[in-house]
Amino acid sequence: MATPADVKKTMAAAAQNGAAQAKQIAEDGVAQARAAVEKTMETANKAATDLIKATEEAVELGRGNFEAVSKASQLYVTGVQDLTRQTAAMFQAYSDQAIEAVKTMSSMKSLKEATDFQATYSRSSFERAMADASKIQEATIKLAETAFEPISSRMNIIVEKMTKPLAA
Repeated sequence: MATPADVKKTMAAAAQNGAAQAKQIAEDGVAQARAAVEKTMETANKAATDLIKATEEAVELGRGNFEAVSKASQLYVTGVQDLTRQTAAMFQAYSDQAIEAVKTMSSMKSLKEATDFQATYSRSSFERAMADASKIQEATIKLAETAFEPISSRMNIIVEKMTKPLAA
């Protein structure tokens, strides 16, 4: 049978063993908690870094879009001003030509001479108007292409950026 000293000794050993196990469990729990917190912090830092990078890219993309629209607007306004000057010069030339035609017709001596002049003047005026209309049309098409080019370039960049994450 066990003596009280043996029981006391067994109880002390059990208490010491239990304390050691409790200490080990606590240390293991702290280590697991530390590892979990470190992993969470690592994940949070990566997410924050990714968010900052995405925000910077979005800001840069927006800035580029604004610059493209500004450039397109500037090109459009400048082009419209040029077209307006060309059109005004064209109408001034028509007016000058008409004044000269009236002066010429007023000096005509016969109806036949005036009729021939009028036919020639009408034909040359029509041909000139067609040529000028063609020039204005070409200038308008060129203006549209030139003004839209910065926006078209930005659209290509945006499509490339949007498809890049899908390809990666």
